[in-house]
Amino acid sequence: MEGYGLFLVLLVSALLLGFLSVLFALVWVFHYREGLSWDGGSAEFNWHPVLIITGFIFIQGIAIIVYRLPWTWKCSKLLIKFIHAGLNTIAMILAIVSLVAVFDFHNAKNIPNMYSLHSWIGLTAVIFYTLQLVLGFAVFLLPFAPVSLRASLMPIHIYSGLLIFATVIATALMGFTEKLIFALKTPAPAYSTSPPEAIFVNTLGLLIVIFGALILWMATRPHWKRPPEQNSKIQQPNGGTPEGTEEESTMTDCSNTDKSDVEFNSEAAARKRNLKLDEIFEIKRNVQDFSWWSRHCSSERTISIHRLAFHCIGSCWIPPALAQPTRKGM
Repeated sequence: MEGYGLFLVLLVSALLLGFLSVLFALVWVFHYREGLSWDGGSAEFNWHPVLIITGFIFIQGIAIIVYRLPWTWKCSKLLIKFIHAGLNTIAMILAIVSLVAVFDFHNAKNIPNMYSLHSWIGLTAVIFYTLQLVLGFAVFLLPFAPVSLRASLMPIHIYSGLLIFATVIATALMGFTEKLIFALKTPAPAYSTSPPEAIFVNTLGLLIVIFGALILWMATRPHWKRPPEQNSKIQQPNGGTPEGTEEESTMTDCSNTDKSDVEFNSEAAARKRNLKLDEIFEIKRNVQDFSWWSRHCSSERTISIHRLAFHCIGSCWIPPALAQPTRKGM
């Protein structure tokens, strides 16, 4: 993998920023807000930012780069597809629960729903994310879609996934600002005076932006893309035909690939031993030819030929002119 060290640094940095973002969200709702509960009050609303940051940002980000992890390249691509789909399913469930918490809180407090730009874009992102997940299951995971359909939809699937991820981050930033403007009012210190809660949440927003930037960078570098699998089959209703960019491995786990590597190394060692034996037999045959030359040549030429013979045998190379002597009188 080209640039493996840089990829590892970016991956560790992204994981640390993701965990730190989730931790900041929990500190925000427990230290500065009312905590978490499900009673229709403000504590129920607090589930919204915690679940969005945990599922819709952090877990979705990990799902995006799971194909880029080099230590998974020996595993079956079908296994990685299930991991990718599973992480996205968890993120979708958490996002839906966070929306339920918001609507339940608004209804309990008689607050209008869906009036802000944050709510419009947020709900749109959840809807398109759900459609993206369902489409991914139907086309890329189940074995019924034709190869041509998969190939044509793959660029759209990748682009829409990255677009939704970036949109979710932008929507979260709008939500932070909206929440702080509503919460930090008189008699509490106003948002414009930069109280500690405002600075803390603004820092949380910066962490999320940097996390998203690292994920998008790793997901768009072509030299960090998972290499195509060899000797693989795509699951098709007609029994299986190869599919260019979406090849499916017949292996079920990484251990089968390791076994194939061992078999390949064994075959290579056997070929190497056979090659050495062939070289020995070739050298022996040429030594016999040199002996014939020495018996039919003059003494001076015999000495020269012997010198040349030992030099050629020592370097495992036989001059073409001497490899097959004509055996004619000198």
